[in-house]
Amino acid sequence: MSKLKWTSALAGGVLAALAAGPAAQACEVTVGLVLELTGPAGQYGQAGAKSVEMAFRDLNEAGGVLDGCKLVTDTRDSQSQGNVAVDQATQLVNIKKVPVVIGGIISSVSIPILTSVTAPAGVVQVSPASSSPTLTQLARDGKTGGYFFRTITSDALQGTAAAKYAIDQGLKKLAIVHVNNDFGVNMVREFSSAFEKLGGTITSTTPYNEKQASYSAEASAAMAGEPEALYLVSYPVDGATIARAWISQGGPQTFLLNDGMNSTDFIESVGAKFLDNAFGTSSGTTPTKSTEYFYGAYKDFSGGIEPSAPAADRSYDAGAIVGLAIAKAGSAEADAIKAAIPQVVAADGEPIFAGKDEFARALELIKAGKPIKYEGVIGPVGFDEYGDITGPFRLWRISSGEVTTVGQMSAEDVMSLKDELAGK
Repeated sequence: MSKLKWTSALAGGVLAALAAGPAAQACEVTVGLVLELTGPAGQYGQAGAKSVEMAFRDLNEAGGVLDGCKLVTDTRDSQSQGNVAVDQATQLVNIKKVPVVIGGIISSVSIPILTSVTAPAGVVQVSPASSSPTLTQLARDGKTGGYFFRTITSDALQGTAAAKYAIDQGLKKLAIVHVNNDFGVNMVREFSSAFEKLGGTITSTTPYNEKQASYSAEASAAMAGEPEALYLVSYPVDGATIARAWISQGGPQTFLLNDGMNSTDFIESVGAKFLDNAFGTSSGTTPTKSTEYFYGAYKDFSGGIEPSAPAADRSYDAGAIVGLAIAKAGSAEADAIKAAIPQVVAADGEPIFAGKDEFARALELIKAGKPIKYEGVIGPVGFDEYGDITGPFRLWRISSGEVTTVGQMSAEDVMSLKDELAGK
């Protein structure tokens, strides 16, 4: 299944192009993107799409892949809906014949793409931000075929990190309102178990369905039991509506928030003055030279999107890893790319960072048959047998309308706490 789409530069025929030399041998490798450009998670997808484009630009300016081929994107909008995402991914895989799909951002989009499209077709899928433990379980059950990877840690650990952070901030009596999908249900299950074992009390748990005009009923239900704060597991658009309903009904202006809620849209929609006691956790970063490069260059490239936007950093890494893997594979075939992805973050490889110059060095090492280790914007990564990564968790709070990092929990500390709470 060829994934090379020759451009009009080769319209005169392959032989003519070869005779004209390398400059005429332009070609493109198309990678499919199914991202949440609109809908409740639209802010994530817009930032993510720009990040992948930036990674591909850097790789292309470094010389491209497969002897000078340019990486290009075919970007589709999932509208934050699983059924729409499946339709778009099906078109990319069956009609456009892409070897890789990057996306979705949220788990309720990534899971149906994986189970209905990419895994059955044997096409690689890399999600920058889908954190549901269900994705790990699908891999354990042999339902991904090894074609799925993600550049975010699982909520199986983040729920525990959030519980510890809440207790440390004195938040011991919480109401929970959560999106009623795979991400929300799993996050709350992991959080609730850890939070109660750490001595916290959950006064109520209220699921909600997305894209409602009003969440007054859910906010009212969450008031039961006189909670001291609200743990809101949501996305920026719906989350802002829920937070406003909570505040207008007299709920305590103290919040615990999930990753992705540290967005400017959420803060502006709710009002900064109501969020000075808002705390949250995110899949964190271990700063590298890639982090420094990305934070210095992304805003200009993206047209004003902040580099701290949800999913921006790890989407760049998803694009970089896919692009380097295509170069390492030596072909745009899905099976070869799948095998190459762990190899471009090889523990014994030469460290490589983000940006044109570093990618040029990576491409030279690949041509020389030497191992490389891409150390990303989110830090050094490595994939386990299920396509998962492990990494630290960022602890943050909102102050005067700004999201400020106040600490970090290592993956090892979280795993140790999780084992301790489980009695291991």
